[in-house]
Amino acid sequence: MARSAGVEQEIARLRRELERHEHLYYVLDRPEITDAEYDARMARLRELEAQHPELVTPDSPTQRVGGKPREGFVRVPHTSSMLSLDNAYNEGELADFDRRVRELTGLDQVDYVAELKLDGLSMAVHYQDGRLTRAITRGDGQVGEDVTDNARTIRSVPLHLPAAAPAGLVEARGEVILARSEFERVNHEREEQNLPQFANPRNAAAGALRVLEPRITASRRLLFYAYQWLLDGRSAGERHWDALQTLADLGFKVNPHRRLCPGLGGALEFIHEWEEKRHAQAYETDGVVIKVNELALQQRLGWTAKAPRWAIAYKYAAQQAVTTVLDIDVQVGRTGTLTPVAHLDPVQVGGVTVSRATLHNEDEIARLALEIGDQVLIERSGDVIPKVVRVEKPGAERRPFVMPSECPVCGTRVVRQPGEVAWRCVNTDCPARLKESILHFTARRVMNIDGLGDVMVNQLVDRGLVRSVSDLYSLTQEQLLPLDRMGDKLATKLLHNIDASRRASLDRILSGLGIPMVGERTAAILARHFGSLDRLMAASAEELERAEEVGPRVAESIHSFFAEPRNQDLIERLRKAGLQFEQEMKRAGGELDGMTFVLTGTLSGLSREEATERIEAAGGKVTGSVSKKTRYVVAGADAGSKLDKARQLGVEVIDEAELRRLLGP
Repeated sequence: MARSAGVEQEIARLRRELERHEHLYYVLDRPEITDAEYDARMARLRELEAQHPELVTPDSPTQRVGGKPREGFVRVPHTSSMLSLDNAYNEGELADFDRRVRELTGLDQVDYVAELKLDGLSMAVHYQDGRLTRAITRGDGQVGEDVTDNARTIRSVPLHLPAAAPAGLVEARGEVILARSEFERVNHEREEQNLPQFANPRNAAAGALRVLEPRITASRRLLFYAYQWLLDGRSAGERHWDALQTLADLGFKVNPHRRLCPGLGGALEFIHEWEEKRHAQAYETDGVVIKVNELALQQRLGWTAKAPRWAIAYKYAAQQAVTTVLDIDVQVGRTGTLTPVAHLDPVQVGGVTVSRATLHNEDEIARLALEIGDQVLIERSGDVIPKVVRVEKPGAERRPFVMPSECPVCGTRVVRQPGEVAWRCVNTDCPARLKESILHFTARRVMNIDGLGDVMVNQLVDRGLVRSVSDLYSLTQEQLLPLDRMGDKLATKLLHNIDASRRASLDRILSGLGIPMVGERTAAILARHFGSLDRLMAASAEELERAEEVGPRVAESIHSFFAEPRNQDLIERLRKAGLQFEQEMKRAGGELDGMTFVLTGTLSGLSREEATERIEAAGGKVTGSVSKKTRYVVAGADAGSKLDKARQLGVEVIDEAELRRLLGP
């Protein structure tokens, strides 16, 4: 397609605008436009680049997420040692560090830079001629793993440096972290998918950076804080304090909580000041890093085999106290999980009065051998609810805790599936989980009711307009208009979207019900196999297991869900609201009967969901991995490692046009 100078100018302008707004949002925390406005600019840039692929450059904002999944990570040597730090656990050990520094340099006082210690994964990013060329994890300090494709998805990692950046190999070293709010979001999603939860934000950040699929990394919304600047493998500048400002000038996110300290006394002041203030930060920090400011002195001090002699990490002591468990009750989370919580004799821990501590689940109580009345050691970490570390002394009149057989909020029986640690309330309309149930039910990939985000759902529930997902279908214009941010046009559109969802397919309805262990794929399998919600509800556990990919645990979960009278009630209300509970059953002898397909890459005319639906409607099967049993691999743009695997196994590869020919009209 021919292009004009105007197209090139528009592409250049859009890139500049997007880069500026990414920097404002992800680095400076000062957004100037809405997400919708940002998305519109990005969509326009993608459109122009699709029309003129010869104009696409590696540092375009559209190229942050792309490429095929990797088979593994290549190990790459660092330009210079990237070692971890020695730790100091008290002021005496920090004073010893200061004494050694002064003795080795022959100075009476040394200036230090104190920075909050971020709890994440260390990474070095390289720029050649101003463009991002490589990102490497710390590894063993000498050799790390090349995670460039994943690092490109982190919005606080610049894809290129400003024109004023120095020539040569510019390197920024820093920490990849996950904010507390994002950690909670990721763990919630994993809980919904019945996946193991991450123990802490550091583990979640490390897992996201080292996953082989860059799109998964992008979905975790990692942050990169730079803390060291190098040129051609050597620390640049004369002072570390100035180097941090240079990093900020180059477009990197640099922690603002730092201080230039004259001697050990200034560093201790910073440490004392942040011991409590750190808990209010959006990220985890467990200490303060102290570094010699003068780079020439750093070179004189040198390194041991394991750590630099010019820096140390001061670790805050664990905040613990001993108290008595007065009682144990149960809280119901937004996904229906029952969590036992200990009520404590109030005690001061790190300047905060603590009267509750999480006990996580029934198995944890058994592991601790804990009973009501025991004296326990508790620990507070950040602003998270404290936890019980161990029983210090059994109580004189201790009594055991027993998990309730019914939900303490709605009275529904609770279930614990084999292999799981959690007891759950299976009532979708339980007040404790109602908001989350509505958000899940209305999501784009479920019932697709646009306009029902967190703010709107909170208002509907808090004002008593919606006490069940079925109540959505009885909302009126008069009820919606008094809500915040709601006018005639928005109310009409929302009601239209709700009405349109009455025609949703059975698999989407099943997915929307929130049946434990039933995701989108299992819902689609059940809908095809049974063809009717009534037949599915009437099926025994043995009959459920006859459906493809449904094992004993999943079958028991489905059976328990539909055996609950409150869920049966909900389904009847949805039936009266006009939802469709019938679906064409899997066709035997269809055009693609018995054929197994694998989809990889991006199809231009069909979404993954549409392609899967059409293949399965024609009797075929779509799986996520390539094997010798695969009949066809359908490869779109940016096809991943599945394409390579197909070639290795001799599996036939077809494009979207051939798939459409197989599917027919």
